[in-house]
Amino acid sequence: MTMTTGEVKAMERERARVLVVDDEEVVRQSYERSLSGVSCAVSTAPSGQDAIRVMEEAPCDVVLVDIRMPGMNGIELLREIKDRWPECEVVVITGYPTIESAKEAVRLGAFNYLAKPVGPREVIEVASRAMIHKGWSLKEDRSDAMHTDRDGYRYPWEN
Repeated sequence: MTMTTGEVKAMERERARVLVVDDEEVVRQSYERSLSGVSCAVSTAPSGQDAIRVMEEAPCDVVLVDIRMPGMNGIELLREIKDRWPECEVVVITGYPTIESAKEAVRLGAFNYLAKPVGPREVIEVASRAMIHKGWSLKEDRSDAMHTDRDGYRYPWEN
């Protein structure tokens, strides 16, 4: 049985879409292999500019981005993604971690900040946590009937 293009696109929409952005090909391939093994639809980009083009064609749920890249760096890319696709979760991964870049990434809305090397299990775990966070965030955003009690807990009913 052959699937139509529409059926293939519908199936892809049901899978988590993850974009891996790193100027090192071996890193992109490693993360792509790890995430493809857990049923993610993975795209890769070698630069910030290429990542923007991928996002314009089909926005992703989670973006894993290196900080140090030629051209647009990872912090600039994070800013651009959060401005244009605020529902996207961005994980910053760097081989040169600093307190300043971590603070800046968090201030701009990064979901997480990791120092390389990052192994396959860690890549899968952070992408999974980002998807869970995104699911909760989207679920919360969709509900017009949520109420907050005095302790800050949210419920779909009035207290």
